[in-house]
Amino acid sequence: MKKFLHFTLLIFAFQIIHAQSETGSIVIDSIYSKHLVNDFGENPTRKVGVYLPPNYGTETKKYPVIYFLHGFYGDHTLLESMKEILDFAIATKRIRPFILVIPDQKTTYEGSFYSNSGIFGNWEDFTVEDLVAYMDKNYRTIPKKESRGITGHSMGGYGALNIAMKHPDVFNTVYAISPGALAIVREYGPNSDTFKELSEISTYEGLEKTYFGKVMVAFARSWSPNSNNPPFYCDFPFGYEDGELVIHQEILKKWHDNMPFYNLENYIDNLKSLRAIKMDWGRNAGERFTQQCKMFSIKLENLGIDHFAEEYIGTHVNNIYTKDGRIPQQVLPFFEYYLEFR
Repeated sequence: MKKFLHFTLLIFAFQIIHAQSETGSIVIDSIYSKHLVNDFGENPTRKVGVYLPPNYGTETKKYPVIYFLHGFYGDHTLLESMKEILDFAIATKRIRPFILVIPDQKTTYEGSFYSNSGIFGNWEDFTVEDLVAYMDKNYRTIPKKESRGITGHSMGGYGALNIAMKHPDVFNTVYAISPGALAIVREYGPNSDTFKELSEISTYEGLEKTYFGKVMVAFARSWSPNSNNPPFYCDFPFGYEDGELVIHQEILKKWHDNMPFYNLENYIDNLKSLRAIKMDWGRNAGERFTQQCKMFSIKLENLGIDHFAEEYIGTHVNNIYTKDGRIPQQVLPFFEYYLEFR
């Protein structure tokens, strides 16, 4: 009996040691980018969170890379809370070992929307050119599009779709988690209270009182910046004069040019060249998300672009970053199937 107990304890101890060796590690790196040099206080040196799979330090093989784009208000530190589910997904064989990257694109206006602003920095170019090149040079990646996936949540879901459809030569597979900013609907539109509130705000302190006002400033700094228009140094497509709604068509066109829903026809060949496209959204995320996601999926379908679209039971933020949530149960198995691991 004592021998059996001793043997059982040895097995248990081995399992603990083995489990500890099967966890990945996080590296906080940084990249300086000429694409981000600007005169408005945005730091051109960006932190980058890198998840390295178990045994990365003791092996020599190369890995596919998943680029994860964080949401509005977020940054690279999201990786710290994600590490457990990344380890879990590998340990339970939902995906083979991989590298995951989260670049810090939080700005003074809370989020870059991964767009080329010009005045406030060219964040799309930073992501597509600088970030990918840096990862391929400094880490053991499989440096080809078939082994690169791009995903993200909310603002990051927008960025993932927008970048993938423009750069299929860099990213071959995309999964957008509850993407926003796909089209002008609801609180983004002229008949909401958002732009009426903005017309009455002239300071950054006042902007703190309106969430959607802050989002619209981020849209405008990303897509219609104007260095000659203080205090926010950007232009809006909708405004008010003497209490009456005014639509600025030239600014509205700039927004349309940066919102994926209005650009699908221009990128049909690119989208068809992608190996796989998937998007999802929570049923209870709010009408602005459910409406634009459904619109986007229907338009893809009408254009003959194969994709997966799924509405699940959840809000905009729950059922995502947990072991039973979307990332380990849906997102990573999707990349396991469609990415090339060798």
